[in-house]
Amino acid sequence: MLKKLIAALGIGIASNSMAAPHFAPYTVESSNIIYNLLFCDDFAAFKPADGKQLALWQQTLFSEPANISSLEALSSDQSAEGRVRYLAFSKLRTLNKKVQSKKLLGVIIEVPLSGGLDTLAAYSEGGVRYINHTGKLAVIEGVSDFQPLVQKLFEASIPVVNQIGPWDKSRLSPPKQGNVRLTFLVSDGLYFGEGPMNVMQNEAMAGPVIQQAAVLLQAVVKATVK
Repeated sequence: MLKKLIAALGIGIASNSMAAPHFAPYTVESSNIIYNLLFCDDFAAFKPADGKQLALWQQTLFSEPANISSLEALSSDQSAEGRVRYLAFSKLRTLNKKVQSKKLLGVIIEVPLSGGLDTLAAYSEGGVRYINHTGKLAVIEGVSDFQPLVQKLFEASIPVVNQIGPWDKSRLSPPKQGNVRLTFLVSDGLYFGEGPMNVMQNEAMAGPVIQQAAVLLQAVVKATVK
């Protein structure tokens, strides 16, 4: 199932990318591939797969030489996927172009459980990905009922983003048992905060994010569990 999804996305998987680490919190490698793609920090992993027709966003991201005006248009296109917009912002930053700051495009919550890692990701256009600690994947795309839930999660996250800044090192390995990590894909970089779950739940800024993530997760489970 996950392998079919990866193929349907029309992307190639870099086997030895230097752009970002590849972590493997799940027993199935296809789940690990999806997990790492959530963070959009391995630009090469989004290159078109061999034999696949390029999507318009891929043409923009991987054109050589880079078309700055097209990248800027893609980054500001509110109808585009949050991940795609984040990639466009990232490409502009690598080209030393000034980008809008503090534009939130994705929220990812990681919670280690005794049986594995639960990961919930939501993006600005309303798309949601959930990888259960067993490695099972749920994908929500274009479902209007979920957009208000994603919007509430973003509203809770913006105060956190406004108070912190981008991480200037490689993404860390998944959080340790007992912790929760909140990662934010923002126009000017990857932001994150981490701490013990019992502390973060009661923290003034992190608490509302965790609460809204729990509401969204309940809706995802209800919609996808047969």
